[in-house]
Amino acid sequence: MIEGYDWGAGVSKVVLSLNEEVSSANAGAFGVSVKRRSDCADLAPEQAKGERVVLHAYVSDASGRKLEKGTHVTLVLAVAPEWPLSSPLQYVRSEKCRGTRWVDYELTITDKASGSVWDTETGRVRPLVDDRFDLSGKFVHDSGTTLSYASFAPVTKRAKSPLLIWLHGGGEGGADPSVPLLANRATNYASDEIQAIFGGAHVLVPQCPGAWMHNAKGEMTHGREDDAYNVALMALVRDYVRAHASVDTGRIYVGGCSNGGYMALKLMLLHPDYFAAGFISSLAYQSQYLSDAQIKSIAHLPIWFVHSADDQTTRPDETVLPVYERLRAAGARNVHASFYDHVVDITGFFGGADYHYNGHWSWIYLHANESRLDRDGSPVTVAGRPVSVMEWLAAQKKPR
Repeated sequence: MIEGYDWGAGVSKVVLSLNEEVSSANAGAFGVSVKRRSDCADLAPEQAKGERVVLHAYVSDASGRKLEKGTHVTLVLAVAPEWPLSSPLQYVRSEKCRGTRWVDYELTITDKASGSVWDTETGRVRPLVDDRFDLSGKFVHDSGTTLSYASFAPVTKRAKSPLLIWLHGGGEGGADPSVPLLANRATNYASDEIQAIFGGAHVLVPQCPGAWMHNAKGEMTHGREDDAYNVALMALVRDYVRAHASVDTGRIYVGGCSNGGYMALKLMLLHPDYFAAGFISSLAYQSQYLSDAQIKSIAHLPIWFVHSADDQTTRPDETVLPVYERLRAAGARNVHASFYDHVVDITGFFGGADYHYNGHWSWIYLHANESRLDRDGSPVTVAGRPVSVMEWLAAQKKPR
């Protein structure tokens, strides 16, 4: 089983098929080793092979559901941010590849007492990804650009539902939209918790071949000149909306992280009357490349920024802070910025506030719907009630 976590994907469980029915299982009875290989790059020894930690074992069915008696055992494996052996994804920088890619992930499980060995994979389970998202989306633009995408359509009795558009970071491009869903916790927008806030919402996760900020030469623009993908991306969004009559065109929300945050802001700049609101983390659009006229053109749009002070990739003094202040100065009254000292472990499993992720990873707060405070530390409110970022987003509508 592969699940998405704040830091990325992890192989969290493995289900073993037995030759007999059992009523109990002992975690200490099993040894689990892993080998990881990549066609893109040579992995360091500590990333290539080693032992997995078995936390718990229980009798189950073939899908991992717990049973009193059964012919399968499920092993619960430890996962953590700094344990590459627990991840089936790898970020690589090589001449052949760049970005986050699936690796060949081979597990060998041994029953220490009997010597029985399981080393053949028969299938994978990816909760939320495979049971809720359609990963087959392909959009071919007139320019020849092909964008892959994942999508989720809610099951609801409502005639119209909002649309959440999530745009990935710079390392998640390619032609496999499961990567931007699992390289961080973007799957959460289709979770029961967030879907309940919107009463059901469409989720669209486009994927570009490279990076959203690439210009025609494949260089990062940061807003300096036009990027290569915004025209095709907007055409994809419009095509998706046309094909799904249940989308509420008054409640289309665009968000993203880093490169995707750049592109979310770019789409709002180019189409200021199309979107109802924006939700952006680790903004990569540099303020120096935004004119006062551009700032004024989106001052009416509700936007919630999320950023960390120790972000060394998209430095806040070059991006989010001046953009936020310029919007406020231009008259924006529904623009907010949750600004953190650090990106910390919000689960409490790995040290809580004492554990610091890479400061660029402020999307952790956004995906988990944790952001509640504005730049000055005061709660963001809707109709006088303090709200989270997703509750705020669900309340935004285009003027009729």
